[in-house]
Amino acid sequence: MKIASTFSAVALLLALGACSPRLSPFTERIYDENRLTEVDLKKIQFYLSDDIVLRRTLSVTDTRVQGGSIRIEGGRQMEEIVIRGGTPGVFLFSPKAKRFAISFESNREERYLMFGPNPKMQGRFTLLASEWGPQRGTVTYGGQQFEVTTSAAWAGLLVDIKRMDRVDMKSRTASGRTIR
Repeated sequence: MKIASTFSAVALLLALGACSPRLSPFTERIYDENRLTEVDLKKIQFYLSDDIVLRRTLSVTDTRVQGGSIRIEGGRQMEEIVIRGGTPGVFLFSPKAKRFAISFESNREERYLMFGPNPKMQGRFTLLASEWGPQRGTVTYGGQQFEVTTSAAWAGLLVDIKRMDRVDMKSRTASGRTIR
């Protein structure tokens, strides 16, 4: 009895594992070898590899909060937006070659982060910032400037390679044509 329930549990885990996506880093090589167009990229489900925490200090006159949480830190009001690793995202547009605007929020086209190939990480598409300092970077999100820690520079895009490689094939059989 115990063996049968153990076998059932193992079989269930294997079945669930087969259904879940096998995520791999999205790299410049994948992009180039598949000659992906913007139309193709809009059909690919991207995922974030690691957490990204966006933070900005709110000024006295700044009342617009992006949907994050407001925290009081050192007497200052801070807005914080957390995008967890594994969060699905979609391609919105490419402002220039090999630069992707990826949105992780539903129905919020203005809220996106930029990703591009990082030569230090074998061409993986990782978070881009307008500037990186020794401890922080600056990114634009929803038209506002936010700070991220340098660890966010390693956050990249993941894809389900099996699903990405799936080709939509339309097939039909010609019925033939005769002389009248």
